[in-house]
Amino acid sequence: MAEKDYRLDIDDSALDLIAEAGFDPVYGARPLKRAIQQYIENPLAQDLLSGKFIPGKVITLSVKDDEIVAQQI
Repeated sequence: MAEKDYRLDIDDSALDLIAEAGFDPVYGARPLKRAIQQYIENPLAQDLLSGKFIPGKVITLSVKDDEIVAQQI
């Protein structure tokens, strides 16, 4: 994202949601990569491809209604 002049800021609530979704008592943190892809990478890629965000501004990830939402400041 830095190559395309996008900056990402993830607040603590979003990090907590990812940590909770990416932890399994049996497998530990192994599901973390899938959680990151599901909650951050895939939705963010769709937003970028659709032109929702413009380069040069910070994209902030936070939690709203138990979902991670991306906003540009």
